[in-house]
Amino acid sequence: MAGAKRRDLVLYGRLLRQARPYWLHIAVFFVVSLVASPLALLAPLPLKIAVDSVVGPRPLPGLLRMFMPRASTPSGTQVLLLAVGLLLATALLTQLQGMGVAMLRAGVGEKLLLQFRAELFRHVQRLSILFHDARGTVESMYRLQYDAMAIQAIAVDHVIPVVSSAFTLTSMLYVTARISWQLALVALVVSPLHYVIGRYYRRGLRRKSREAKALDRAALAVVHEVLQGLRVVKAFAREESEQARFVHRAVESMRARLHLAVIQGEYGLVIGVTTAVGTAAVLFLGIRQVQSGALTLGALLLVMGYLSQLSGPLKDMATKAGALQSHLASMERAFALLDEAPEVVEKPNARPLVRASGAITFRDVSFVYPDGRPGLREVSFHVAPGTRVGIAGETGAGKTTLVSLLLRFYDPTVGQILLDGVDLRDYRLADLRNQCAFVPQDPVLFSTSIAENIAYARPEATYEEIVAAAKTARAHEFITVFPRGYDTPVGERGLSLSGGERQRISLARAFLKNAPLLILDEPTSSVDVDTEAAIVEAMERLMQGRTTFLISHRPQALSGCDLVLVVDTGRLVAQTPDFWGVLSEAGTPGGADARPSQRNG
Repeated sequence: MAGAKRRDLVLYGRLLRQARPYWLHIAVFFVVSLVASPLALLAPLPLKIAVDSVVGPRPLPGLLRMFMPRASTPSGTQVLLLAVGLLLATALLTQLQGMGVAMLRAGVGEKLLLQFRAELFRHVQRLSILFHDARGTVESMYRLQYDAMAIQAIAVDHVIPVVSSAFTLTSMLYVTARISWQLALVALVVSPLHYVIGRYYRRGLRRKSREAKALDRAALAVVHEVLQGLRVVKAFAREESEQARFVHRAVESMRARLHLAVIQGEYGLVIGVTTAVGTAAVLFLGIRQVQSGALTLGALLLVMGYLSQLSGPLKDMATKAGALQSHLASMERAFALLDEAPEVVEKPNARPLVRASGAITFRDVSFVYPDGRPGLREVSFHVAPGTRVGIAGETGAGKTTLVSLLLRFYDPTVGQILLDGVDLRDYRLADLRNQCAFVPQDPVLFSTSIAENIAYARPEATYEEIVAAAKTARAHEFITVFPRGYDTPVGERGLSLSGGERQRISLARAFLKNAPLLILDEPTSSVDVDTEAAIVEAMERLMQGRTTFLISHRPQALSGCDLVLVVDTGRLVAQTPDFWGVLSEAGTPGGADARPSQRNG
């Protein structure tokens, strides 16, 4: 229990630090919320005046006499009009206060949420590729989109309203004690019971909330997977089985939420019954005091009015305390994501890099994945600036791992990678990656226009530079066929374009970046022969004057390389300028007879 309290205190401390930039907004929201306390005290007062001073003979309370004419004793009609006016004024002020609270709640809550989501998104992008490969994208998406909303709920929907309710509760108990300390004492007896009940239910609510959110994420993962691979689902006619899988996960989530709702309902029921028992005891004792003459009927109605309002803050505090556990569970998950340390970090005094020459050296580089799988083993080679390097090997041999280390998606477990004689880890991370233009096997486009996708490499590029890059990549011809030309939206992940069109836009992006290092990962693996010829021609121009790493399973694609690295199960088994000779000696199909007569194949 002590450990749980410490964790909660740490959690509250982090929440306060998150809310610190908006402390002034929160303070104004808090003050306006507190106005509810005096308004709640005024609400039953018109009824007391009407009963005691209009129906009964009691004089007006001293504070209210200043609103009546001084020259004469106020008539019953005047007192009644005062009571009616006070009731209308209180109702108007209550509505204005409620409107102000609602506006401030929305403003403060949305700003807090935006700031927290932006911080989470920034951190998610800084986390390594290994983290996202291991956890999947849905986990991060769920925490950013849904768990992050808890900061809004806690700060503006729970903590401040509960504090405001506590002020209202205290002030009402004080006024009740001034009228009759016995009635106040009876009303106060239920408070310790509420505390004990809250402690009993709190841990179960937090645990069930965690379970429900984990099951929600699992259901969302099914949706994400199916929509990402919808073509495969349709091709194999698996819609019904995927529907069944989603419904199974969703039913588990529904059951968890229903169980959580039952616990919250039990909590509210116990609180409500306890409050009703306290109110009934006050009514019984109050009637006895009225009968004995110790209390006026108006005073009893005032006290009962306060108690009826007390039940609201008490139940509100209890209900919010229960729901708070669910939101605290969400904040634990969101902060856990923030606590994930990036595996690739920049040194405090990292070296700047404007433009590299392009010399690359691997020195006894080994890399092991977190699950223990070896990626590379003792790889060593040197590449001079402007060299075209081909990387060959079977699927899973370590080719992509090699270029991922070059981009510092990962860092070597052992050994060094040097750029122009300097360890990659000594450079500023952004400067290092600005030296590389990367064309992946599956070109990644974003759901913006063609021009914006090309300019992703250099957002400040002019329209003329974008068009020039597209022409060099042999993309201008098909782009101008579209009615909106370069302003044509490419759709989600660029799926409104063909594979060859996406690949040429990816090449245009690399042209526009004009980086000294170029990494091409199977750029022609999924296109037809005619499209491949156009892409190869564009690649030939792109590789000129740059240190290039070209991954390919096709010997023909590696024919123009100055050096070919052959990788097998993570080891560099050969590095040769005569890759075709190696194939011929091995008797590989497409060997000596397929040797090209020219460099460009």
